[in-house]
Amino acid sequence: MNPKFIISKSKVLEQYNKVNNLADFVSYSSKTNQVVTKILEKEVNCMFSVHSVNELKHNQDCSRVIFLAQGWNEEEIKSLIERRIFWFVVDNESDLEVLLNFLKKNDVKINLLLRLKLKELSVRTERYFVFGMTSAVINKRIRELRNNSKIHILGVHFHRKTQNMAEWKLQYELSNILEEDVLEMIDLINIGGGLPSEYANTNVNVFSGIFAKIKELKDWLQQKDIQLMIEPGRFIAAPAGRLVTQIISIHENNIIVNASVYNSDMDAVIVPVKLLIKNELSQEEANEKGVQPFVIKGVTPCSMDLFRYRVYLDNPKVGDSLVFLNAGAYNFTTNFCDLEEIETEVVE
Repeated sequence: MNPKFIISKSKVLEQYNKVNNLADFVSYSSKTNQVVTKILEKEVNCMFSVHSVNELKHNQDCSRVIFLAQGWNEEEIKSLIERRIFWFVVDNESDLEVLLNFLKKNDVKINLLLRLKLKELSVRTERYFVFGMTSAVINKRIRELRNNSKIHILGVHFHRKTQNMAEWKLQYELSNILEEDVLEMIDLINIGGGLPSEYANTNVNVFSGIFAKIKELKDWLQQKDIQLMIEPGRFIAAPAGRLVTQIISIHENNIIVNASVYNSDMDAVIVPVKLLIKNELSQEEANEKGVQPFVIKGVTPCSMDLFRYRVYLDNPKVGDSLVFLNAGAYNFTTNFCDLEEIETEVVE
């Protein structure tokens, strides 16, 4: 049996419906899973946040795209406009000047969001690049741009890392960052993605609090006649996907499956989040049955090719299927060890 991903269309739509009423606009973060992009484009009326021109091949209707610029030029902007893309997010003044020069020379009207740099509370590991412009620059630029006749909707964009559970005092932060006259000038706030999904190392008890904070922000923005946009990716895609693998070896407490994190679950290395496994036991259940924990290892020789370091399974055998849950987000592949891309099957 070859490993495969299974994406449930009904689960995609169920997750989308959970967030659809949270905001005035939903823009699915297309990089999370392009199969989900195609499902949503066909089934619902959301928008799509896209980060590279190469991604656009997955979109039939580019007028629903919000393009996040990074290091562009006027020719690239022209080509995007020709594809009927009129929504843009800009995260630095250099790219903003390129866009403004283009607008001066062309008879076109766009919607523009300036990306705000928010301080994050995570440990300073020098691992993450912090996107965006400072609050002083955002306030100054909004005032300059508000009367630009080439800009229709003007707003502010920011983004939290998805599994970052502690940084959701959105209303408090924005009210202290954006000056009062600037709040009166903007039409839209885009809080980016950031909605988490459930993994083996996730505290699901915080989810309701996050939703409450977003509702609180939406109510506050409505009082100021500002619309709210949200960009869920992981929240929609992850629960819709399963990764079906096969156990090919068991030695001591180690289970080897016929897939690798490098062609299925790079999240395990990058974020890192650990996928739940169908029918895994809780520690209490394992204690009652006398079950010992297993390590779930991928098929490559890399010592970091670990799906789970400690999971309780009841009498697994070589040849059994091992199904990873919530596996639909960021399931991209690499060519490490010439691994093949895993097939994706869409089911109703």
